[in-house]
Amino acid sequence: MNDLLPFHSLLTPEGRALLDEVRGTAPADELAVATRLRREHSPGLVSAALGQARLRERAAAKFVAQDAERMFFTPGGMEQSTRTSVATHRARRLHALGVRSVADLCCGIGGDAIAFARAGIRVLAVDRDPLTAEVARANAAALGLDGLIEVREADVTEVDPSGWDAVFVDPARRGGGTGGKRPGSGRPGGGRIFDPEGYSPPLSWALQAAAAAPAAALKVAPGIPHEVIPDGAEAEWISDGGDVKEAVLWFGTDAPGSVRATLLPGPRTLLGRGLPDPDVRSVGQYLYEPDGAVIRAHLVAEAAAELGGGLIDPTIAYVTADELRATPYATSYRITDQLPFNVKKLKALLRERGVGTLTVKKRGSAVEPEELRRKVRPHGPNAATVFLTRVAGAPTMLIGAPAPAAAPAPAPAPAPAPADGTS
Repeated sequence: MNDLLPFHSLLTPEGRALLDEVRGTAPADELAVATRLRREHSPGLVSAALGQARLRERAAAKFVAQDAERMFFTPGGMEQSTRTSVATHRARRLHALGVRSVADLCCGIGGDAIAFARAGIRVLAVDRDPLTAEVARANAAALGLDGLIEVREADVTEVDPSGWDAVFVDPARRGGGTGGKRPGSGRPGGGRIFDPEGYSPPLSWALQAAAAAPAAALKVAPGIPHEVIPDGAEAEWISDGGDVKEAVLWFGTDAPGSVRATLLPGPRTLLGRGLPDPDVRSVGQYLYEPDGAVIRAHLVAEAAAELGGGLIDPTIAYVTADELRATPYATSYRITDQLPFNVKKLKALLRERGVGTLTVKKRGSAVEPEELRRKVRPHGPNAATVFLTRVAGAPTMLIGAPAPAAAPAPAPAPAPAPADGTS
């Protein structure tokens, strides 16, 4: 309860005025600002306001800036909250399924609840931690959504979600003993948990909660083993700006048992077709690096089929082709050189070409990019990308550069008008 007192002080007129005053305070100026403000305000309130200002600045990377300036955060809640673009995508999918009410279990500071409400979905937001629940309630009010969001402080395992159109569960995926996140607590703990039964609450409980509603979305770690995904669940991996953010197990969709990779912004979605692994072939003129969501979803074969390409090695998720094709599902590079791994040869080649800006990518190599960069000491006006990988089982260096954007396929020509001029 002690944590609640400083937070409640921020909700008072004095606290809100202080938040406005400290907005944009540079870290180097915090001590001087705090010293000045403590002449007129309590030290606890000043510390809470400056801490909240720092959290709001950090939250702007995840939330819309105008929202972050008005919302309230806890350190753990901000770190574990869903990026707005991802939460909006999920909310739109639920709304398209006909969902008009959702039980948001383990709601944290309310980021997903806000997205649901803005999609026109009524929300029951549940969190066990008193401070986290208060923050979620304050955020709903700050954004004018408290009429659509009911925040309840409770253990999610004791909440009956059967009266709601859908269930959304975002369990804690960090450990840490007593410091770990309890069911719905929003508190950070230790390291990441990779076993879904180690989530809090565990995946088995979340599946039971999903079965009690017509539709459900269960947020899981992107590295969830495919073999533990239950039959009948649609599995979706989501990336934003090229970074994999999460995986979601969907129930109540029209594609049970399917797999998809969704890339934001867009969204662009690649659907699994159950294709066999692509053939292995020699390195062509172009190398494609599939988006992380495509790789996590095991849809490299589907991406390769779109590109007319094959793999450079049966164990490496790089696709190669002789033709440059436009695709949102992979980044393309034009390959100029293929060499056996040899630092001296690479250093000589880079020096000969005046490469001073070197991007190092690796897949299937134990060499660290920074270590290689120190050894070759690039210098010059030009840029290059080197891939440390395996080709047909052999350690290999592929040198190239990002390929120019391929032109999209031309639109079909319109059908000729009838000879009599009718349409």
